[in-house]
Amino acid sequence: MFLFARKEGYAREIARFFATDLDPIQKQLDKLELGGVLVSRMAGRTRLYTFNPRYPFLRELQSLLERGLSFYPPEQRESLVMVRRRPKTRTSRRSPGGPEPMG
Repeated sequence: MFLFARKEGYAREIARFFATDLDPIQKQLDKLELGGVLVSRMAGRTRLYTFNPRYPFLRELQSLLERGLSFYPPEQRESLVMVRRRPKTRTSRRSPGGPEPMG
């Protein structure tokens, strides 16, 4: 449901949202990827999962998940759909009060 609502996600983010342990989430994501339902890609050190656009029953699965999402209470549905990403912190080579770096 999480991946359907947010289009992509990573294991720790999903575990935190559902307030559950990380291990079973990782195992299920691995099984779904092995079954061809999900695909993953690396973003830095984080493995992001999304639905496999080539999965033969994707349309049917998405229809079922959309129907399931409609039964969630409105506040829970909103928190599921809301994507919160912290911006990456920008590292600076310049020391406070020091000269600009060369190059």
